[in-house]
Amino acid sequence: MPWTVTWGLLAAWTVHDAEELATMAGWVRTARPRLESRYPRVPWDRLEVSQRHVNVAIGLMGVAMAGASALGARTGGRSPVFQAALAGFGLHGVAHLAQSAATRGYTPGVVTAPVVVIPFSVWAWRRLRSAGVPVSSGRSGWAAVAALPALLGGVHVLAHALTRPRSRAGAVRTEAVQAGAVRTEAVQAGAVRTEAVRAGAVRAGAVQAGESHPRRRFLGGDRWF
Repeated sequence: MPWTVTWGLLAAWTVHDAEELATMAGWVRTARPRLESRYPRVPWDRLEVSQRHVNVAIGLMGVAMAGASALGARTGGRSPVFQAALAGFGLHGVAHLAQSAATRGYTPGVVTAPVVVIPFSVWAWRRLRSAGVPVSSGRSGWAAVAALPALLGGVHVLAHALTRPRSRAGAVRTEAVQAGAVRTEAVQAGAVRTEAVRAGAVRAGAVQAGESHPRRRFLGGDRWF
């Protein structure tokens, strides 16, 4: 099986998600007023994501696609995981077209869906069949239908968890710990200065005590009285 089929899945996904990476966060912000007026029951405020969230989510999805492509390359395209990923990729392209039709406008990924995603998926399936690779289209398709929403949802939930801002309580605790550390250092520095002052006072007292006792001759030697 040529690498263009197995690793080609990862390459086609990369091209497609590069479009989503560049447009998703900005599109949600600009299209939200129009979509809210057309579909007021949809919680669009919850669907708005930051660019950081998009970056993390696409990175996580890339790991999954790379793993599926690697399994396909190792098994000559026979891996059920690879075949399910290939089927899901094609269905994902169709979903993009449906989204654009529903919103009556551009949606992230719709440009590369008909020119990269769907054509590659169809071509790859034909190559698998022509190479004599056992293809269970029905089972792979149903597996992809079942797994794709769960995978996409899991990726975005994990991306949200990794990119959400720290809670205010956590920030306050961190600031309190840092302030406590500063106070501790100040106290320690003050203790060091106090000990230095005390040591200086002891030395000064010793000098004064020595000066208060004159030397006298006693039995041919010097002694202190």
